Amino acid sequence: MQFKGRTVLVFVLIGMLTSAVLTMMIVDSTAKSFVSGHAASTSSDGSKLTSKDLTKLSSAYKLIEEQFYTKVDHDKLVDGAINGMLGSLEDPYSVYMDAQEAKKFEESISSSFQGVGAEVTQEEGKVVVVAPIKGSPAEKAGIHANDVILSVNGEKLDGLTLNQAVMKIRGAKGTQAKIEVMRAGVNTPILFTIVRDNIDVETVEAMMLDQGIGRIDIHQFSSNTAKRFLDELSKLEKKGMKGLIIDVRNNPGGLVNVVTEILNPFLEKDKTILQVETRDGSKEATLSKGPGKSYPVTVLMNKGSASASEILAAALQENIHAKLVGETSFGKGTVQMTFGKELGDGSNMKMTVFKWLTPNGNWIHKKGITPDIAVDQPAYFKAAPLSKKDVLKADTTGDDVKNLQLMLSGLGFKMDRTDGYFSSKTEATVKEFQQANGLPANGTVDAATASKIEKKLLEEARKPENDSQLKAAKEELLKQFAR
Repeated sequence: MQFKGRTVLVFVLIGMLTSAVLTMMIVDSTAKSFVSGHAASTSSDGSKLTSKDLTKLSSAYKLIEEQFYTKVDHDKLVDGAINGMLGSLEDPYSVYMDAQEAKKFEESISSSFQGVGAEVTQEEGKVVVVAPIKGSPAEKAGIHANDVILSVNGEKLDGLTLNQAVMKIRGAKGTQAKIEVMRAGVNTPILFTIVRDNIDVETVEAMMLDQGIGRIDIHQFSSNTAKRFLDELSKLEKKGMKGLIIDVRNNPGGLVNVVTEILNPFLEKDKTILQVETRDGSKEATLSKGPGKSYPVTVLMNKGSASASEILAAALQENIHAKLVGETSFGKGTVQMTFGKELGDGSNMKMTVFKWLTPNGNWIHKKGITPDIAVDQPAYFKAAPLSKKDVLKADTTGDDVKNLQLMLSGLGFKMDRTDGYFSSKTEATVKEFQQANGLPANGTVDAATASKIEKKLLEEARKPENDSQLKAAKEELLKQFAR
């Protein structure tokens, strides 16, 4: 079975995107017969809109139009009816885009995109970050997976559809998005001021590490990702690579046909890559074309690895016993299609039409995939940015002080405590940091000192030698080399 389409590019690169963790597809002629024979068929109880149903809908529309105390907008009523139907499905991945939103959706398919660069979904009415895109303004600012976005530039997101929330977050390069988030373990909201920018569309990075270990990072599964991946894989193999690390951390997903193309060389011919299940329980397997690889593979993943990333991880784990290293993945086991032509007025509807299952038939939806080797990153990787609202000084307390102490500890300074109390030792450590970085050594943390600490911490977090998950993946490959 083949799946194709361009739609995922928008969702991945638009800034804060329309929907999270995508396993998106637009069906080609081969797959369309499968859809029309299963997912697109009449429901099992034979129900369809009757003349009574149509009369009821028409009567409701007429009553609202004629009796509501203010004049109503025809298009808003119709769009609201579609939103209501999709909302009743209680599926965050099934959404409606009006003509304006659909137009922006299509316009965003280009070589460059502007926004803050993070994947979002909607859970129980809340806009939740799945993962920031690597190198994006959102990642650089300190946005984390599972952050709940409360407001944008002072406008609350409560009560908005996901599309409406995304429209608030999007914007032109150079404009500011003041994004307020709530983070688990932090008692007060965190405010990020993010300057929107062009989002890099490069999806693959490759490098040869020491001892014959190759590493390929996949940031998302877009239309050109498979070609880029296979080109880089060939280069590493020609250099004598003995084992491969595939890194899909914070990869929110993408196109099904792309991930299957990437997987094909690693699996022997006719091995199951994934299964697709329709509403009536019918299943169809996507089989590999081979030939398989002789070297071992490990996969790096975390809670921001979703959808197509999980397809890749499960296929390698269940077929070639590749070890999964890191954290339990996000858990998205559904496939969406877009319907624009059917609506006929420039609007678009994205709707979940299939489940996808692992080669062994497991549905990982809302559960994720558990790593074979569970590894947490150092504590300072999860430190929240400092609010910079107040100057931190001796005897102050709170989450900002706690995160300050965590950051300084991560930078190699010895701390007497990390409980959120600004002690005399904390003050002395701040002075030490300020002296080392050309700042006034007064022992207080103003915006300038806070920003410098955050910048230095980000530099530390990006060093491969501080990446505990990467080190564990390398160690696993070296063990396999020795066998």
